[in-house]
Amino acid sequence: MTAVRTVLGDVPPGHLGMCDAHDHLFLGSPRLPGEELRSRSAARAELAAFRERGGGSVVQWTPYGMGRRAADLPALSRETGVHVVAATGLHQAVHYDEETLTRLRGRLAPLFVSELTEGIGTSGVRAGFIKVAGGFHALDEHARHTMSAAAEAHHATGAIIAVHLELGTGAPDVLELLCRRLAVPPHRVVLGHLNRFPDPVVHRQAAESGCYLAFDCPSRAHHATDWRMPDAVRALVEAGFGGRLLLGGDTTNAAARSVDGGPGMTYLLDRLRPRLARAVGAEAVDRILTENPGRAFAVDWR
Repeated sequence: MTAVRTVLGDVPPGHLGMCDAHDHLFLGSPRLPGEELRSRSAARAELAAFRERGGGSVVQWTPYGMGRRAADLPALSRETGVHVVAATGLHQAVHYDEETLTRLRGRLAPLFVSELTEGIGTSGVRAGFIKVAGGFHALDEHARHTMSAAAEAHHATGAIIAVHLELGTGAPDVLELLCRRLAVPPHRVVLGHLNRFPDPVVHRQAAESGCYLAFDCPSRAHHATDWRMPDAVRALVEAGFGGRLLLGGDTTNAAARSVDGGPGMTYLLDRLRPRLARAVGAEAVDRILTENPGRAFAVDWR
């Protein structure tokens, strides 16, 4: 059965409701000291606030070794009524110590498959997709290794691969590796952060490849790209690629949560949704928020 694998089980793709297609409830990295998302109560409050605004589902892009707290996710989903999709995968090498990377060397594909089909650790929670990452305008050896493992896990399970593009760059290199060399179908690939590199040529090429484009707003203040997002979305919708777009919040630290005064998950529905509606119409935006995530993350699980 084609389904989206949530932390409470598989659900039909049409049951996600308004979906935040890229966000974080929990996150931690030695590269980001003091910016951890660790509070369960804050995660619950954020999900509840999102639900109050009409939100129905959240896709958490936190991969292996970065504080996913998978065991906490089912209860949070039940308590708030929001579907949650968890990730397996691996981020850039800078987010891990050398011991961890050495231990995982050569074991990534079996790890990803296990977390997709059996569960994350002892939590019993199965991941619903694979998250990997590129570098700034390039793919280093670590990125190529993790993407190769992700492709192997995809071929074993059917799971989609979501890619962190550093500052939105490197999309052509990712597509060349994953889709051309490793034979992952483009419609099983989500490219994240493209709004942070607002090049309409790259956006158009990525859409033409058949992959999904995640515009995960709001950007950090110094990216200064949010104001260009409506035009980028309009250009892609008018070119016939509205069905390839996803929207997310990408909350990466406590100060960014709406319950702590930041934009958080609620920004997606309170601010971004009406702003994009002025650019492409409310019906198109609602399709991007509801129909596209179901198609993007639904898998005929093997």
